[in-house]
Parts: sequence; structure tokens; C-alpha cells
Amino acid sequence: MDALTLEGFRVLGVAEANTQNKNFPKSQQEFKFNFKGILAFYDPPKKNINKVLSHFYESGIKVKIITGDSDATTISIAKQIGFRGFESHISGKELMLLSDKEFDKKVMDVNIFTRMFPEAKLRIINSLKKQNEVVAMTGDGVNDGPALKSAHIGIAMGKKGSELAKDAASLILMNDDLSKMVKAVSVGRKIYTNLKKAIQYIISIHIPIILTVFIPLALGWIYPNIFSPVHVIFLELIMGPTCSIIYENEPIEKNTMKLKPRPLGDTFFSWKELTTSIVQGLAITIGTLGTYQYAISQNLNEPTTRAMVFTTLIISNVVLTLVNRSFYYSIITTLKYKNNLVMLIIAITLGITSLILFIKPFSKFFEFESLGFYQLSFCLIVGSLSVIWYEGVKLWKRKTSKNLN
Repeated sequence: MDALTLEGFRVLGVAEANTQNKNFPKSQQEFKFNFKGILAFYDPPKKNINKVLSHFYESGIKVKIITGDSDATTISIAKQIGFRGFESHISGKELMLLSDKEFDKKVMDVNIFTRMFPEAKLRIINSLKKQNEVVAMTGDGVNDGPALKSAHIGIAMGKKGSELAKDAASLILMNDDLSKMVKAVSVGRKIYTNLKKAIQYIISIHIPIILTVFIPLALGWIYPNIFSPVHVIFLELIMGPTCSIIYENEPIEKNTMKLKPRPLGDTFFSWKELTTSIVQGLAITIGTLGTYQYAISQNLNEPTTRAMVFTTLIISNVVLTLVNRSFYYSIITTLKYKNNLVMLIIAITLGITSLILFIKPFSKFFEFESLGFYQLSFCLIVGSLSVIWYEGVKLWKRKTSKNLN
């Protein structure tokens, strides 16, 4: 038996008891059994399980084995699949004898739990939740039901899973392929990251719009009404597709699965991320208002000044779209990302801007004066510089966080 269990077999002992007495004992252990032999079952690990585990470990996800199998069988399988922490283990009976404090500590320190029963599995899940861990539980048996129900995410097997396990679970893996869990994590992280990019973009670009309208009016500058409602509406029409179409379709970044999972009580935005967006917005504001003051110093009229400020803001918006596709990798890297909508939206934005700057009926409606080559170049340089400085911050991040490259 020891030899079989050490090779990863599940061993079942078979015995029989015969009785002519109709008064059965209170427990089956009171029968006199005759040993018949043993049955050895081998359920080989999935071929891709090593790769699945390595993805989980790389993503900062802790993996624990909670099984009803014996110590020897479980450890043998754990070694075969490259499971981390197979050296230490504890049985369900031993675990349930611990105090709550000792139990919680053991649950965090040990990765293999053997000879487990439903009550022990459930207590492990609740202990992890109590310690602010986000818990996903996979199972297929009836005795997994309570733990599947209690976990934040219960995952049942579609083929081998019992009906009770499926009913208790939040998700069902239809083909019992654990690699789908890795895919689910990556898709979830991509959606979360892209949503944050879109909102950070919205914060950054609205700050200069608000301040460019407010500051000249509040400080009594020579052209206080530099933007009218029609200009703001046009800018909003540009920003809408950018945040909802471009960022929604961004591919997952190659370091996304190397990031640590978020704590359970973590807020959507950290102060660091919010500060980044605010600073980006203020930098663009400096660029647009600097353009305003430059135009005044050159004795340019109001339509030309308005056109220069507006063009600077449009250029900043385009560059911000490209820069904020990643807050870690350079703009050169993100230009290689497969998202054809980026260039399409940018081309439409620049095309419409050109129409309202250089086609008389449109420029008259927006109260613009056509800009010369020198003025356009000035807007292009200032608009780009007011955003592109963040590439230096990203370069510093890459140099100080080499493990995420």
C-alpha cells in the first residue's frame, strides 16, 4: 500500500462481513470483517497543470490543495506537477483540533491539506476569507458543496462535477480545463486595467478644458471667453469615442499577469494613480494657457488665439491617448499593440480639426482664424511636450521594476 500511495495511486481496501443475526450492531465497525484485498486507482494529472500552476504563481496567486486523499498520494502528485510547498502538510483531523488562532495561522502557512471532510474544507475557506484573502475554490464532489458556496468564487467541474457542486458554484468549467481559470483571470485583469485607463484619461483631459475656460474669465484676461459651449461640445464628442472605443479594445499588456492581486478592500483608484491623472491634466493646462499667453504676446487677434489654444488642446488629447495606453511601457511599444481603432479615431479627430480650421464656413462657425505653418508648429510642439514628459516617468518605472518587464 505504501509503495502504491507513494507513486500517486489512490488505494481502497476491500473487506467483507457475513452475519446471520438480524440484530445489527450500532456501527459497521463492530462487524467482523475478512480482508479481501486492495484496489488501486490512478488519476493522472492534467498535461497542462504544470503550466497552469506556473501562471498562477507568476500572477501572485497562492494555490492550496484541499483533498480527501492520503498524505503520501497527495504529496506524490504535488511533486509531479511542480506544486510549491509540498514539504509541509496537515490532515483534516489534526487541523480541526487547533484553536481558532492556531487554525488561521496554519491555513496561511500550509499549502497541502489531506484527509479533508466537508466541515474542515468549509472552515479553511472561512478562515482565508476572515484574513482578507480573495478565495476561489474548485471542486467536483458532493462534499465540496459547502466550501464552494462559501468561497468568493466557487468553480465546479462541468464533466466530472456532481449536480450539488454545480448548483453551489459560481462558475462551471465545462471541459474541466483549469487553464480556463488562467484565461478568466487575464481577461478580468485586462477589463479592469482598461477601465482605469479610460477613467484616468477622462480625468486628465477634463482638467485643462475646465481651467482653460475658467482662468481667463476669472482673471479678466484680454479674451475672457476663449471657449464657447460649441467648442466644449466638440471636445466632448472627441473624448467620448476615445475612452469608450479605444481603451475598451486595448489588448492585455504583457506584464499584467505579473502584477500582484489587489487586496480585497482596495479602492478603484489609489492616490498615486489619481495624482498622476491630475498632474497630467495640469501639465496640459500649462501648455494651453501658455499658448494663450504666447498668442497675446504676439498681438494676435481673438479668433487666431482661440484657434491656437484649441489646436494645442486637440494635439494634447491625441498624444495623451497614445501615452496613456500604458502607464508602464513606452509609446513606441504601445504603437505595436493590435488595436486598429486607435489610428482610425485619431485620423478622424485630426481630419475634423483640419476642416474646422481651414474650411471657411466651419472656421467661421467656430470663430477661428486659419493658422499658418509657424503657428501650427508651435501648437504641435507645445501640445506634445505637455504630455510626452510622462514617458520619462515610465522609463524610470521600467528601470526600478525590472521584475515586471
